[in-house]
Amino acid sequence: MKNVIIGIISLLLLLIMIGSLSSCAKSDEYPDNAPEHSNNSKEIEIKKIAGTITMAGSTSMEKLANALSEAFMEKYPDMLVSAEFIGSGAGIEAVLSSTVNIGNSSRHLKETEISNGAVENIVAIDGIAVILDKSNSKNDISMDQLKKIFTGEINNWSKIGGENQPIVVIGREAGSGTRDAFEELLGIEEKCKYSNEINSTGGVMAKVASTPGAVGYVSLDVLDDTVSVAKIDGTEPTEEMIKAGSYLLSRPFIMATKGEISNQTLEIQAFFEFIKSEEGKELIRRIGLINVD
Repeated sequence: MKNVIIGIISLLLLLIMIGSLSSCAKSDEYPDNAPEHSNNSKEIEIKKIAGTITMAGSTSMEKLANALSEAFMEKYPDMLVSAEFIGSGAGIEAVLSSTVNIGNSSRHLKETEISNGAVENIVAIDGIAVILDKSNSKNDISMDQLKKIFTGEINNWSKIGGENQPIVVIGREAGSGTRDAFEELLGIEEKCKYSNEINSTGGVMAKVASTPGAVGYVSLDVLDDTVSVAKIDGTEPTEEMIKAGSYLLSRPFIMATKGEISNQTLEIQAFFEFIKSEEGKELIRRIGLINVD
């Protein structure tokens, strides 16, 4: 009887020891502070990214590029994202020459740029608003009138139902993505007759706001109450009208890469994943742009 009792006690001690060893092994495999609690291995990898991403290009995309960069760096503190605003054409040249990771363009890429390896990644849609100084009583312009105004055929507001006041045409400098897109959408490339060519979006806003009879064009996301916004063919430049195809002065915002995104570094892939995330989409909406999907 004594031997039976000793055997039972030994068996119980053995079972307790096995249980303790199993618990220790599990604890070592999944420490409390490790990210392995997540089942998403890609998410784990992205949380570990550290490095730099460089961008250059469209001045019209400054607000978008800065907002995305700041939000991305806040989410991934070991990342540094920097951006220069030197115009769309120069941005594409920079990415093709591998001096930056991303070339920002506020127009579609040209065939020559694509054939040289640039890939068009559309991240948002922007509408181009036609702006007037606030004293101008004219607030509805047709596409045909707009073409004639910017090519100099119509040079006084009285010719299209406005006051007897000379029209002052304000535009962007050569190489600006906004200018390229605006002239291309109207079919008046290299035919415009500008009174002033200004090298920044903010400069156009300020010049139109302070010049009686002025007309210019800017991205929707920079509009404020210092200027009036003209309807084009009776349509306001709103997200609803742009998505419906009713407002024709719209364009893509592109973050071009040299080669497909899938061939870029993990850091760059993570940046584009962030742009497509709900957080990224909300940020795009908040600054007045339109999401792609």
